[in-house]
Amino acid sequence: MAQDRQVIQEAYAGDVIGVFDPGIFSIGDTITMPGHKYEYEGIPTFAPEHFCRVIQLNSMKRKQFVKGITQIAQEGAIQIFQEFTAGMSEIIVGVVGVLQFDVLKYRLENEYGCEIRLESLPYEYIRWVGDPSTDVTKLKRMNNVKAVKDMKGNPLLLFVNEWMIRMVLEDNEGLELLEFKKN
Repeated sequence: MAQDRQVIQEAYAGDVIGVFDPGIFSIGDTITMPGHKYEYEGIPTFAPEHFCRVIQLNSMKRKQFVKGITQIAQEGAIQIFQEFTAGMSEIIVGVVGVLQFDVLKYRLENEYGCEIRLESLPYEYIRWVGDPSTDVTKLKRMNNVKAVKDMKGNPLLLFVNEWMIRMVLEDNEGLELLEFKKN
């Protein structure tokens, strides 16, 4: 069982193994022999349709909050975004379905001991900026648009409606916005 441990030299598809992880592995990683490299086409990240600001209520639980929110995001239940000027104590979470907010709140409070407050945001559309070097602070017609970054530092824009997406594209020649991002 789980207490029984054996060191193995090879494993095959379908084998369940435990790997010591000092924080370098993510869900879905492929482990190979040294020198063997595998490259996969990126898995698309689907655009969330509901957004909330997540505010940590007890700053003494920061470590648990960051660990919990990161773990839940790695599982794919949520996507984490930050405003360019904010830290991890106040983040924006995007989900496909609103019930995922209830799951997030329950898990953070019951599994990680972190109380949070969720503030609903009016945005319904998100777009990844095609060129990551684009300075989103210099884009035109950004009223009702929020510039954020994902956990890899990629810039994104949150929009309240499709009309605003078209207006931002029209007023910012050469700007490319992507509905899906490949990881």
